[in-house]
Amino acid sequence: MKEYELTVLIHPDLEADLETPLAKVRDIITTAGGEITKEDNWGKKKLAYKIDRQDFAIYVYFDVNLPADAPLKISNTFNITEEVIRYLLVSVNEKGRKALEEAKANASNDSDAKEEE
Repeated sequence: MKEYELTVLIHPDLEADLETPLAKVRDIITTAGGEITKEDNWGKKKLAYKIDRQDFAIYVYFDVNLPADAPLKISNTFNITEEVIRYLLVSVNEKGRKALEEAKANASNDSDAKEEE
């Protein structure tokens, strides 16, 4: 299984009952053989441009592990799902992730050292 990052933009009219479309997204991932390792709801945000005549969307981020054939299945399903107005599914770059974590650790170490002075 390979690691992926999935960001889903959910239709803003579904904000009142957000659990229903999220359950559908989770079901699509698990039906394709995937496993969700992290889920983060970023909330309702303004879009840079209108999508399906909408100015806002609810952003939800997932870290998922997927088998080789799952990304195509998930993409095909999201393309015909009305609740999802856009999605972005990308594979995780391990080198980039490690470099980012090291940069954060170095930044926090630098700020700790400055506070001690």
